Amino acid sequence: MQGQGYILHYAPDNASLIVRLALLELGLPFQTRLVDRSMRAQDSAAYRALAPTGLIPALDMGDQVMFETGAILLALADRAPQGGPAKLFPATDAPLRGDALKWLFFIATTLHADCRLHFYPETYAGQTPAPPAFTAATRARLLVHVALIEGAARTQPDLFWTNGSHDCPSLLTLYTLTITRWLRLYPEAQDPWLNLADYPCLYALAGKLDTRESALQAARDEGLGPTPFSAPVFPNPPEGSPL
Repeated sequence: MQGQGYILHYAPDNASLIVRLALLELGLPFQTRLVDRSMRAQDSAAYRALAPTGLIPALDMGDQVMFETGAILLALADRAPQGGPAKLFPATDAPLRGDALKWLFFIATTLHADCRLHFYPETYAGQTPAPPAFTAATRARLLVHVALIEGAARTQPDLFWTNGSHDCPSLLTLYTLTITRWLRLYPEAQDPWLNLADYPCLYALAGKLDTRESALQAARDEGLGPTPFSAPVFPNPPEGSPL
C-alpha cells in the first residue's frame, strides 16, 4: 500500500506497472488492489464493473474509475499540479503537446496492441500453436514500431526525458520501456529476438530509469529485480502472478 488516495487495480508486471510508475513519479498517494490473474479475477463481475474490457489496469480516481492505460496516464498527467514533483507530459498549451500526443497514441494503440498478438498468438491466429508466419510477422511489426520510437527519442529527446524545471522521464518513456521489458521476457522461454542495445537512445533511457526512485520502488513492490528496464529478469512478485 502507498497510503490513501487513488486505488490502482493491478497485477505484477502488467500494464498497471506503467501507471504505478507514473503515480510514483508524480508523488500521488495510492493504494493497490491485486487482480489475481491466477484466479482469472480480471474476468469476475466485480472487476468487469470497473473495467468492462477485463484488461488490467483500472484506476479509481475518486470521482471516476478509468481503464485503458493511455487514458489513465493522460488523465494523471493533466491532473497533476504544475508545481508538483514531476511533470510527465506537456501541458495542453505547450508547444510539444501535439507531438507528445501522437507518440502516446501510437504506443498505446499500435505498439501495445501488437504486443497482445505477440503474447497471445493462439488467440489471435485462431489455432494452437500459432503458425510460424504469424509469429514472424508480429515480431517484424514490433521491431518497426520500436525503431520508430527510437528515432523519435533521438530527434526529440525532450519528449522522452524532461531536462527543464523537472528532470524526469515522460509518459512515453515509462510506457515504451515497460513494453520493451516485456518483449524480452514474454512469452516465457522464447528465443531472444529483441536486443535493446540495438536502440541506443532507448537503452540509455532504460539505464537512467533503473536508477529512479520510482523504478526502484516499483521493482520492490512487484519483484522485478535490480535492473528491470535495462536488463530485465522474470519477476518474483510478493503477491499475484504476471500471467
